[in-house]
Amino acid sequence: MKENLEKAKKELARCDHLYNVSLKYTRTADTLKLIIKRLINAIDFGIGALLENLKDKGKIKIIPSLPRLRIDALQENLMDDKTIQQFIDFFKLLRKIDKAKSTCKQEFRRHVTMTCAVEEKEIEITIDIIGDYFKKTKEFIEYVEDLIFGNPE
Repeated sequence: MKENLEKAKKELARCDHLYNVSLKYTRTADTLKLIIKRLINAIDFGIGALLENLKDKGKIKIIPSLPRLRIDALQENLMDDKTIQQFIDFFKLLRKIDKAKSTCKQEFRRHVTMTCAVEEKEIEITIDIIGDYFKKTKEFIEYVEDLIFGNPE
């Protein structure tokens, strides 16, 4: 569990650098794509930590290796937790964005925009939106840590 959480935090640190340094100077769609990949990795490590916790508690026997099965196992065992369900939906959206073909406009400018076609609708990713995605992923890792190790509040 701790190992997965440490890996998730390292991915978040890489995202932080990509967002605050690399994107500031390059302003390319490739950098936006890299950030999305790192966010997906961070969330996946968080999901892995939750699954390890469930295995330790005896709620699941094995931890699936495929992302789809990992999500299903997590949803099945934590279906009462609305926050986890929202984060899983967010994770699915990020994976769809990552797999979708994208176009870019205003590259090398402040308003660089990556547009992806996801489920027959267009999603525009800007610097501000990717910042929101980063914050949401950070919240997820903190929530996972609170779930596993407990939070006095």
